[in-house]
Amino acid sequence: MDGFDITRREALIAGGLAAAGAASLASSPVAASTPGQMEHAIRSLIGEAEVRKGKVTTIDELRKALARRHRTTIACPITTGIFAWIAEHAAEEQASAGKKSTTPYWRTLKTGGEINPKYPGGVAALKQKLSAEGHEIVRKRDRYFVSNFADALGKIQ
Repeated sequence: MDGFDITRREALIAGGLAAAGAASLASSPVAASTPGQMEHAIRSLIGEAEVRKGKVTTIDELRKALARRHRTTIACPITTGIFAWIAEHAAEEQASAGKKSTTPYWRTLKTGGEINPKYPGGVAALKQKLSAEGHEIVRKRDRYFVSNFADALGKIQ
């Protein structure tokens, strides 16, 4: 994947990463990608790698894999989240248009195995897709989680 690297200071200015900590911003590189690169990353890392049907990953694991691919210490959490959302909705549009093989975005969970309600179809659609792949979904207050997510976590290289 072709991406571009920016310093953490530039990321703070451009992306509002104030939570990164001002003392350590000097020269740590941050990987930032494009929506197309994110779609490719999700498809290749989630669909064709170790995270196949019956396995899941988290957006944090995806960010770590992107950082390793760009040989940086971190992938920008803001652009990763935004571009993942774009790729997920594009995949759902493709499925609605009749395409059989789309990016398996439903296998990407939030931290702790939580189902992301912002994904296409919301929690109901994601529960159905994940249950069809053998995952048990549990409700904790008003949030939903894959109960065996730690056991089902696929390793991304």
